[in-house]
This record gives sequence, C-alpha cells and structure tokens, in this order.
Amino acid sequence: MKYLLLAAVAALPASAAEAQDNPDYRVRLGLGAQIQPDFIGAKSTDIAPLFHVKTARGTNFFKFGAPDDRAGIGLVGKGGFSAGPAFALASGRKDKDVGAPVGKVGRTIEAGLFAQYQAGDSWRVRGELVKGINGHKGVVGAISADKIWRDGDRYVFSIGPRVQFGDGRYERAFFGVSPRAALATGLPEYRPGAGIHSVGVASGASYQLNNRWGLFGFARYERLIGDAAKSPIVRDYGSRDQLSAGIGVNYTFNIQLF
Repeated sequence: MKYLLLAAVAALPASAAEAQDNPDYRVRLGLGAQIQPDFIGAKSTDIAPLFHVKTARGTNFFKFGAPDDRAGIGLVGKGGFSAGPAFALASGRKDKDVGAPVGKVGRTIEAGLFAQYQAGDSWRVRGELVKGINGHKGVVGAISADKIWRDGDRYVFSIGPRVQFGDGRYERAFFGVSPRAALATGLPEYRPGAGIHSVGVASGASYQLNNRWGLFGFARYERLIGDAAKSPIVRDYGSRDQLSAGIGVNYTFNIQLF
C-alpha cells in the first residue's frame, strides 16, 4: 500500500547535486478511492483513500512504478538495475474486523530494501524485503514481474504476477491461533511456519486527458496458499481470495527546487 508522505519522500531527488543540476521538475499528484480487504485473509472489504505521487526532471517521462510497490529510493543504479531502501506503512487487524478475539495486529512501519531490473519500457522484475519495526514485527517480502505498455506519459498499462512470503513471526501474527485465542474463540491452536503465503496478479493503468489532468487506477488479486490458506481464521472468518481495486484523478504541474 502506498501512502502519500512515503511516496513523496521517495520521489525526491537522490542528492542535492542532482537537484541543482536539474532544477526543473514535473510533479504528478493523484487522489482517488480504493477498495481493499479489511486485513490480510479477510472476506470483507473497506473503502480507503488512494494516493499517487510521481516526479520527473524536465521533459523526461515519469518512471514506471507498479501500484503495489512499496516506496523506495534508488541509491544504486546502473543500466536498468537499481536498488535501495524500501519502506511502507502496512495496515493491521483488530478483533472487531475479524468478528472474534483472535488477537490484534497493530499498524506497522516496514523498512528494508528493494532491487529491480527494468528492460527499457517493456518489462520489469522487482524484489522487496522489509522488517516490521512495530506491529507484526516480522519479515515480509514480495517478488513481482510486470509487462509494460506505454506511449510516453500519455498512457501506461502494466500487468504481471506476484508472490508474497513471510517469516514465521509474520505468518503467526496474521494466520496463527495462540492458546489464548483458541480458548477465547473455540478455534484450534495453529502455528504456521515461514513461507509463501499468497500468489496473484496485479495491473495498473494511467491515461492523460491533457497536459494537466489524467486518470489512474489499479486492480490486484491474491490467492492465499500454504499455511496461510489452512489458517482457522481464514477458513472460519475470512477468505483465501483477496481483491483490491482503485481509481483516481491526477494533476501534473511544474516546480523549481532551487
């Protein structure tokens, strides 16, 4: 999930020297709405704001980013390869969201690394690995690949597969049933291990109506597998099928940093 502040920080120039050499920037800000699962493994959905932030130097095209990328700053790059820190603010889970006292998971600040390779404007592969600073406190990662079609900044469309995985602490936070939760709910105790917890597909699109105004959107489907799919919480109160989608309007303008 992207959040406006994190994305805005990631969109800034990597260095002051770069900003001074290229003072003119275009900024694209978008705002819309999205539906998303109440929590990972939920069968109910929630409506939330959708933000979109991009920057480009001068007349350069805006760089491609998939709608489900964690925010990242490319500190290392050569050719089509880039890598650097990645971060996100991940949603949590409350007992009332589930409908049973299975245990709260707090909203989590996640920080770690990403690495990706992009072959021109045709396709991109990306990996992310982050640690929960609070909340679930686990390690979670994603591997993605995207096929890209674009006509400069006039339109961009992408689609590709997704794989999500986590360590034991992450899996137990969202899919495990502790002895205390089992006593309170009547569910059997359950202790999932580390591994892949979902596979899916995601797509994103943007289309400019003119130089200032445009539309953007995304759709994402995930299927819980492995220990996550066997969780009593998912079986009794949730769903293996996870769907997210959103649409919004963006506005492009110019700024001069120095």
